[in-house]
Amino acid sequence: MFVAPMPSRYLSLLLLLVLPALSSLAQTPADTTRAVALPEATVTGYGQRLPLRRTAAAIGVIDARFIQQFNPAALTQAVNTLPGVRLEERATASYRLNIRGSTLRSPFGVRNVKVYYNGIPYTEASGSTPLNLLDPAIIGRLEVIKGPAGSVYGAGTGGVALFGTPEVSPGTSRVAAGATVGSFGLRRNTILAETGSATSSVRAQYAHQELDGYREQSALRRDVFALDVRTVASPKTTLAAHLLYTDINYQLPGGLTRAQFAANPRQARPSTPTAPGTVAQQAFYASRTGLLGLTHEYRFTNRLELQTTLYGSGTAIRTPFLVDYERNTALGTGGRSALSYRTALAGRVLRLQGGGEFQGSFANGRSYQNNRGTPGVLRYDDEIRTTTGFVFGQADYTLPADLLLTVAASYNRLNYRIARVSNAVAQPSNYQFSRSFRPEVSPRVALLKEFRPNLSVYASVSTGFSPPTIEEIRPSDASLNSELQAERGTSYEVGTRGNFFANRLTYEVNVFDFELRQTVVSSTTDLGVVVFRNTGSTRQRGLEAALSGWLWRMVEPVPATSSEAQAAGTGLRAWASYAYNNFRFGRYSSGGQDLRGNRLTGTTPHTLSAGLDFSERLGFYFNPNLSHQARVVLNDANTEESPGYWVLGARGGWRRTLAGHLETNVYAGIDNATGRNYSLGNDLNAFGGRYFQPAPGRAWYTGVQLGWRW
Repeated sequence: MFVAPMPSRYLSLLLLLVLPALSSLAQTPADTTRAVALPEATVTGYGQRLPLRRTAAAIGVIDARFIQQFNPAALTQAVNTLPGVRLEERATASYRLNIRGSTLRSPFGVRNVKVYYNGIPYTEASGSTPLNLLDPAIIGRLEVIKGPAGSVYGAGTGGVALFGTPEVSPGTSRVAAGATVGSFGLRRNTILAETGSATSSVRAQYAHQELDGYREQSALRRDVFALDVRTVASPKTTLAAHLLYTDINYQLPGGLTRAQFAANPRQARPSTPTAPGTVAQQAFYASRTGLLGLTHEYRFTNRLELQTTLYGSGTAIRTPFLVDYERNTALGTGGRSALSYRTALAGRVLRLQGGGEFQGSFANGRSYQNNRGTPGVLRYDDEIRTTTGFVFGQADYTLPADLLLTVAASYNRLNYRIARVSNAVAQPSNYQFSRSFRPEVSPRVALLKEFRPNLSVYASVSTGFSPPTIEEIRPSDASLNSELQAERGTSYEVGTRGNFFANRLTYEVNVFDFELRQTVVSSTTDLGVVVFRNTGSTRQRGLEAALSGWLWRMVEPVPATSSEAQAAGTGLRAWASYAYNNFRFGRYSSGGQDLRGNRLTGTTPHTLSAGLDFSERLGFYFNPNLSHQARVVLNDANTEESPGYWVLGARGGWRRTLAGHLETNVYAGIDNATGRNYSLGNDLNAFGGRYFQPAPGRAWYTGVQLGWRW
């Protein structure tokens, strides 16, 4: 396995952030440190609730406190601090989640990544994931498993993202309200009520956000309501219910050419003599979606536990594009069940887990001619049935010499059935299309060695496959792609994580080599329709690193201004994350050209995020941050690139609990402080060179949150 060395300029930046911490820590004897130690992260990704240091996989975790160091209007900046993970925003709230290059084939939404919400399958049976339905205020934790290491989650070569809402502290009740205003017409309000006891909790939250938008035709309105209920029904039974409802409407400005981007990045895609622009066609996306999930946990004994989740969802979508006006309705249902057992074998701990997951959906997709934002003549009407499911098993066994062996596998099935009941475009009416993908087994083997509580090393081999989504088989140009094949890949990975100086400096480093076959790539037609095809193969090699260290920390416990502050302590902490990607095409011919060895379209060789986390005993805090992305290739031939960029931002404020009950948080921040023009989320292989989706320029925001706790 080959991984190119980290360029010296990036290594220097990381060292500049870390060396002051090392110098400060070296001057402080360990026996004089009296600060409260940070609790070690516990990951839930493989159903075993093991400490991160004993998990043989590359996993990134962020929590609500870290998310609150950034703009409250979007998750983008917080998620992009995870090495190897990029959340792109092509239009306002139109997200693409990229884990180690998994976003290559995404026209919108999320592909090739499995997402869960409070343990509920959030990725639809069709393979799409509407991240735009989530608001940052309802996210208490995000756990990302990178690469095809999530064998207990079925098909996928990109990874797994586990979103969870905040937990309610036992014995407390709380109400809170907040408001934020900012640049480009940002207006945001949140309301929260929660109460918890030793045996039950209820949490309800509402978030409303409006934005006029940085670009023409980029306004947003979103309303999100989340309800979480949990109760211990008996000593052996726990019940939970999670409701999520989102009403969202945002405009689509469209891609720009390089000349248009340079002349005026705030414009929408203009009209041409042969095609209307996005303003003329009133392009937008609007949906109303509800998700309800019920979870039942039953502990037969202290060693045997069964967890079952059932869910149902419904959505209605309206989307005028440049040519067509789509109106889709869909119903989804499914469930997941996992049986966990812990025992001893030859005097050593053996953890077993097995179960399955099933999803089904029925969708009615209708396409009309788009008459300036209103539906015209019906183009086609499809009825789409999707069924997918898998069974899985996993064993974790503690070996001599502090070794931990993990063996896991999943067996996956997927079927699409499309009935075109009306059609004025291509095939006659009553056209039937059915596609069943060959069953696949996705195994994973990993071995971890814990040298001491603050140092572990792991290695893993895992495989995965990712079938096309329904949007890729059925793009909006009325075609049905019967030739598109599933991607298949194998990943080899080694990594280490640990800490120094009583957990005041933590680090994580991993390298990986991922071989992907039948890689799906995308291109955009002159009418803005994204279509897909398979290439031969790709080779994706990389390095990911994360560092975090205290430059200065309070040596005496101080009165906590909030539960989050007590968990984190006060002082000055520096953090940084870096990813190097050497992603290349293998066998790939296009247009008579041999593109072997070209950089993988849509990927960047370097990303870097860094920042400071300062807080003090009176409640003042300050969080500056920077992010960097190197140039991105925009077409398979590698003849067009999007320039790299550095972006600076900061958030600061005052947070304190007064009289033991009144919680206050007054804050202000700035994003893109230097006003850099850059594109965050590009249209790949775009017809006419319309690659660029400009990100907002310099933007400020300010807000206040008040709460009462008793």
